Amino acid sequence: MNDSVVLQGVRKRFGSTEAVRGIDLAIPAGCLCGVLGPNGAGKSTTIRMLMSIIYPDQGSIRVLGSDAIAMKDRIGYLPEERGLYKKMRVLEYLAYIGALKGLAGSESQRRAHDWLERIELPGVERKRCEELSKGMQQKVQFIASVMHDPELIILDEPFSGLDPVNSRVLARIVTELHAGGRTILFSTHQMHHAESLCDRVVLINRGEKLLDESLDAVRACHRPTTVVARTDGAFEDAAAVAARVPGVASVERAEDGSVLAHADDRTDAIDLLAPLAATRRFTGVSLKRPTLDDIFVELVTAHGGHARQPEHDHA
Repeated sequence: MNDSVVLQGVRKRFGSTEAVRGIDLAIPAGCLCGVLGPNGAGKSTTIRMLMSIIYPDQGSIRVLGSDAIAMKDRIGYLPEERGLYKKMRVLEYLAYIGALKGLAGSESQRRAHDWLERIELPGVERKRCEELSKGMQQKVQFIASVMHDPELIILDEPFSGLDPVNSRVLARIVTELHAGGRTILFSTHQMHHAESLCDRVVLINRGEKLLDESLDAVRACHRPTTVVARTDGAFEDAAAVAARVPGVASVERAEDGSVLAHADDRTDAIDLLAPLAATRRFTGVSLKRPTLDDIFVELVTAHGGHARQPEHDHA
């Protein structure tokens, strides 16, 4: 399988700050890859270099076998900084963008109509862009990035600022595009989007790549360390029973009132299931598998960072 995106030894510095530190990355064709990391990790800087908006100080970047400028008509790009021609009407704007991408006028308008319906924006064709809500504007800009049917789609924080309803609509569209054979690369610091959509994840922190695996491989490498013990009795009594089980390092209360029993460093969480069940104080016991957010926090913390960092100008 050919790689749609290849980075080798890429570095980028802004003044005294090294925003990207020697990243190597290969994204196979047909992959739906999430680039994850805290705010300020280097995600947007990496994407801007992919798009030849800025250039690396060291290393090489190949996009669809060349540089992004040469391949621009085969790439769809949604930048982190949103922006429309506010005085233009929606259909006029999309037709203009389509023309820039090489679409004939009638074809550009047809695709714009189709996409507005597909992304659930009916009746906005004649509205000026400035009359739309922020979420609607973002959906229009998404259409502008994909209406020319690109084979590689690069989305920088596409879900940022969207409400849950519009997030679900956009997630559905991304899934459909991927199912249609498109290679999709999107950055996010919202782990649940990556966990539900991606087949591959890349984690960047402080400009360094910490993780580059399939989602299945990531989950397989991070075994559960906690058991959920459900109880219909008093939490305090149940927690005291769980705490006395050998191999339990600590206990805490889950949101639903269950006991979360954390295994100590010498014990596999799966080995706590039988002894917890044998106490007969619990209505059920099960492993709590780590979410991508749990894994993200663990890796970033181990790297000497924080799970959430403040926004920087060069993210």
